[in-house]
Amino acid sequence: MSGSGKKAKKIVLAYSGGLDTSIILKWLLEDYGADEVIAFTADVGQKEELDGLEEKAHNTGASKLFIGDLKEEFVRDFVFPAIRANAIYEGQYLLGTSLARPVIAKRMVEIARQEGADAVAHGATGKGNDQVRFELTTMALDKDLITIAPWRQWNLTSRTDLINYAEKHGIPIPVTKAKPYSTDRNLLHISFEGGILEDPWNEPEEDMFVLSVSPEKAPDKPTYIEIEFEKGDAVAVDGKRMTPAEILDHLNAVGGANGIGRIDLVESRYVGMKCRGVYETPGGTILHIAHRNMETLTLDREVINLKDSVMPKYAALVYNGFWYSPERRALQAMIDETQECVDGVVRMKLYKGNCSVVGRKSQHSLYHDAFATFETDSVYDQSDATGFIHCLGLRLRIERLLRG
Repeated sequence: MSGSGKKAKKIVLAYSGGLDTSIILKWLLEDYGADEVIAFTADVGQKEELDGLEEKAHNTGASKLFIGDLKEEFVRDFVFPAIRANAIYEGQYLLGTSLARPVIAKRMVEIARQEGADAVAHGATGKGNDQVRFELTTMALDKDLITIAPWRQWNLTSRTDLINYAEKHGIPIPVTKAKPYSTDRNLLHISFEGGILEDPWNEPEEDMFVLSVSPEKAPDKPTYIEIEFEKGDAVAVDGKRMTPAEILDHLNAVGGANGIGRIDLVESRYVGMKCRGVYETPGGTILHIAHRNMETLTLDREVINLKDSVMPKYAALVYNGFWYSPERRALQAMIDETQECVDGVVRMKLYKGNCSVVGRKSQHSLYHDAFATFETDSVYDQSDATGFIHCLGLRLRIERLLRG
């Protein structure tokens, strides 16, 4: 329990209907001793995973189930700001789960206030990052709410224990002992952990993937798309304007069909341990590459360097649960200032897992062929480079002189 030793009686549970939260709902009522548990499911793009949740939640003991459609808020206010920052954790991870947690926790706090609950609960384990993300968000938004984290309280120590608990109480669950993957899906990605993936030497099984075909089975002909940006945000694909969530959903379909966005990595969790995860992020991968290339055309060199220098800090703040921290807000303000002229169109070529930029244009382009040409020009005196290079090399010449 976080923040207080007080026993909660009315609890809002972040509920997915998956293995952990199905057991937690029953546990809060029977073992913890809550009078009422209100289930809350955030629709951040799980699609068919939401089917049948209301009946399941009520059958497991929930007094109510709220399903909040957060797709547009998630992409507009969380994913797009991170794309503007080019945020990527440890060189590979596009922060799919990390970005979803603060929007889910925000809505959970709002429901707790609305329903007069004295606590919120989540299904994050004591080994993972999500416990930090949920609880830091709750603390930032409501100082009085208690947070209950069953994985840090009960005597169930493994997913096998949870499966046995579910079987004992007649709770239907979407995993089996033979295929015990832990998954998290939203509009930005789907992640897979556990099972055979716990050995980082094991290759993922092909039938595990949901959003993408394997590059080997992708079409033999490339797909070309054009993405339009305004102030660093994607606003249209192939000339058709769409909402943020519609754009990401569309790019997931197009990218997934071409085998884009699969990554297999071992990441450093905030609590100190390593974790192997497999991710599908087709639309996010396309947007990240397209946005980065739009910036190469429209941002000054030193601005690009400054953004690159703060990006790892920004990504770590998001990964570690500090979305609502003052330092993340300060970085975001600086980043958003750089995006005023990141307007234009990027043309992409998608082919068998590869996502390449093959064209870009912008009314704010800093590229001028008259300056960069290898042909005759009248804007650059090449002899000026002699003095420039001499000045650059002065410190190197001095060091060599002193060292002999």
